Amino acid sequence: MATVACIKWGTLFGPEYVNRLYSGVRRNLSGGLRFFCMTEQAQGLHPGIEILPLPQEPFQAPMNAALAVANRQGAMRKVSLFRQGVIPVDGPVLGFDLDVVITGPLDDLLNFAPGKVAMRHDWVEKRKGRPTGHGSVFRFDPGAHGYLYDDLAAQPHAEVEKARGSEQRYTSHKAMDRGDFAYLPEPWVASFKHDCLPVWPFNHWAEPRLPKAARVVCFHGRPKMPEAVAGHRHWLRGCRPCGWLHQHWADRARADLGPDWALN
Repeated sequence: MATVACIKWGTLFGPEYVNRLYSGVRRNLSGGLRFFCMTEQAQGLHPGIEILPLPQEPFQAPMNAALAVANRQGAMRKVSLFRQGVIPVDGPVLGFDLDVVITGPLDDLLNFAPGKVAMRHDWVEKRKGRPTGHGSVFRFDPGAHGYLYDDLAAQPHAEVEKARGSEQRYTSHKAMDRGDFAYLPEPWVASFKHDCLPVWPFNHWAEPRLPKAARVVCFHGRPKMPEAVAGHRHWLRGCRPCGWLHQHWADRARADLGPDWALN
């Protein structure tokens, strides 16, 4: 039985983002699945998704104050998933941000480097020679990695300052400091803007490509999925309408879940 989790708060992403992620996950994992979404707004989510209430953390005020200084409001909210017992399962959990699209089999990601926190090397940090994981896809074990929650809860202001307001820096560096971290193979997790878009100016007339080995495509920054599906106007990150994205993110989810769950 595989376990997958995500978190949704606020209004930036509607329930269709969770539903389409759920569809992509269950179509690309073998065996059974428990899919959890931590949220304060469960309306519109598919009945196969298990709801975890979004907690009001006791350390939220000092954490938010530190994040305000870093101009990173809300950036550390995902840490609530790491508290021991909040996800009622034993064993590894594969976590996703909502601005990702599943494009290939996921079993290898779930089972990679057992016992470690696993993330892909962040594209920009790697280019700068810095050791930081990218937070769009993460694998952890709640029973072994509860310190990711406990350390922030104990010293929220100091930990936020040390991580410069970045949840992915906090999570990956905290695990690295304990010898508890592994990088996911880079071809498995692609960035739409770094790995799929043709270089400027060819992005304005050549359709984005889907790397053959990609299991997940991350839409961090712009464009997001609806923009890339329709075609995005931007001098540097613009793109033509993306057919393979429409298929993986919209068409297959609609065929799997039905239009009531997969569409706005």
